[in-house]
Amino acid sequence: MNEIPIIETRVRLRTWLTICYVLFIVYASLSPFNGWREQGLEFAEVLGMPLRLTYTAFDAWANLLSYLPFGLLIGLTLRTRFGAISSAMFGLCLGVLLSAGMEYLQMYLPTRTSSNTDLLSNSAGTLAGVLLAASMTSQTWLIAKLTHWRNDLFHHGKETDFGLALLALWMFGQVNPSLPMLGNVFISEMARQPFVKLPPAPFDWWESGAVTLNLLLLGTLLQTLLRTQRNAASALLAVLSAVALAKFFAAALLLKSWALLLWINSEEILGMLLGMLLLLAVLRLPRAAAIVFGATMALIYFAIVNFVLDSNTPSAATSVYHWHYGHLLNYNGLAQTIALTFPILLLFHLWRIRKV
Repeated sequence: MNEIPIIETRVRLRTWLTICYVLFIVYASLSPFNGWREQGLEFAEVLGMPLRLTYTAFDAWANLLSYLPFGLLIGLTLRTRFGAISSAMFGLCLGVLLSAGMEYLQMYLPTRTSSNTDLLSNSAGTLAGVLLAASMTSQTWLIAKLTHWRNDLFHHGKETDFGLALLALWMFGQVNPSLPMLGNVFISEMARQPFVKLPPAPFDWWESGAVTLNLLLLGTLLQTLLRTQRNAASALLAVLSAVALAKFFAAALLLKSWALLLWINSEEILGMLLGMLLLLAVLRLPRAAAIVFGATMALIYFAIVNFVLDSNTPSAATSVYHWHYGHLLNYNGLAQTIALTFPILLLFHLWRIRKV
């Protein structure tokens, strides 16, 4: 494979990931997207406020860490076309403009606060990200190894790049510790008293079925991305292991101690077992039949998630967190949005690759 297709593949995948992350930032910055009105503020006034007026250490670190991945992704994307210094400077400018745009729009949302300290911390996160990207791309041996691994493992083409971005999107949504593993219903147990056992909830067969379908959709997606179908099972286990590990660390950081393992329940275990058994049969199907099967499962999954399951609201899980910052509602809202839109995006992906 010559150099030009390799560069195009890098640009496409990184661009898709960057677009997805920009959408995350827009969602987190502007949700709940209602109540827009003029509040008598001028953006120049916001920028000129004393820095300590709206400063909290948590907000500063949260904003910095939120924009660091954007800086990394935009830096990696630009680095395929520009030099290290140019891509870092251009990426920083884009991060500052994005943050300034979000802070400007927040002036019209009564539930949000526009802050110059947020703009500074967001810009600092972008700067850290673009510098990290410049450092990574200077390690030519690392880039060559990652490129070789990607070329050997996955198909080439813009359809595969979109599919890999969709896989990253699914994984991002599943990391949320207030969602059960592969589930869609937020954990909403009330805060319990010490040594008081809650009455057992009835087994939810619909939730278990949704877990099975979610696993089948993930398996179908991996099957369309991988060059060798026999690698789908091991790739699926690797993805699930990575999600479970990230979910555990997120739960340890965010959830109350008694809620640490609530994301593992009997519905999820049964759903995953059934999904694994069905997936072994699906992996034997020809590519065209697997695409039709995946599209059918996506439609059924979409119907169950949107019209059958009671997925609660993002605020339903607040009792299981030991943090109560407003960022959690945005985090849960993102997970809910990803869960609801993933089957539609997968249908679009399957339609694109039907003749490839």
